[in-house]
Amino acid sequence: MVLCVSLAARPSNIGTRFHNYLYEQLGLNYIYKAFAPADLAQAIAGVRGLPIRGAAVSMPYKEEVIALVDRMDASAAAIDSVNTIVNDDGVLTAYNTDYLAIARLLADHSVSPASSVLLRGSGGMAKAVAAALRDAGFSDVCVIARNEGTGRALADLYDFDWQAEPGTATADLLINVTPLGMAGADEDVQSFEDQAVSAARTVFDVVALPAETPLIRAARAAGKKVITGAEVIAIQAEEQFVLYTGVRPTPEQVRAASEFSRS
Repeated sequence: MVLCVSLAARPSNIGTRFHNYLYEQLGLNYIYKAFAPADLAQAIAGVRGLPIRGAAVSMPYKEEVIALVDRMDASAAAIDSVNTIVNDDGVLTAYNTDYLAIARLLADHSVSPASSVLLRGSGGMAKAVAAALRDAGFSDVCVIARNEGTGRALADLYDFDWQAEPGTATADLLINVTPLGMAGADEDVQSFEDQAVSAARTVFDVVALPAETPLIRAARAAGKKVITGAEVIAIQAEEQFVLYTGVRPTPEQVRAASEFSRS
């Protein structure tokens, strides 16, 4: 039996159910478990030593884990952010499948690169989003982050603007890449105020649990186009699955796994 894991401060069973569903459907002798590591360095040492085939990496470990791996794939090195580790006989290679998911969703939802954007967050996932925006041709982007150091650094990297708080700012596209709205202490917090939602055309929340965050519920009520974290996690999990197993599930299998993971 081959073991794969996820490492997150707030682990959920979404990825666990997604991967295990596909393992069963495809007859693969794999199992997937979720953990909240007490010590990240020790957790990664466990991945290397047990050996665990793969590890998904979630907030807030996407940058911290870089110092603990052996190799950085171009997908992770380009944005200094990791969401996937693959273990090949004790050699740990880091990847980032978040970028691919964001880029695909912007295209699938026909979000115009001419749109103005408010991007709230400056952590590892925000780096993937910012890179995908830049590469898709978006230029009118403001990074909103209380941490001026990381916020300005991210904005400057892609020639975007920065401000500490949303204030009265509005844009065509709102993107939340913070834990605001995530199950736990912040689950009742709406990451953008109603006036920003009202002025937007599209609202994108990368929070996966719950998919119907306060921001997404407000956007639906206002009749806005929405992109949810459930969509993000399905695409990035599919790419992780391929990295771990070498098997590409069909679109129908991915859709069924995503539905099962949330049922």
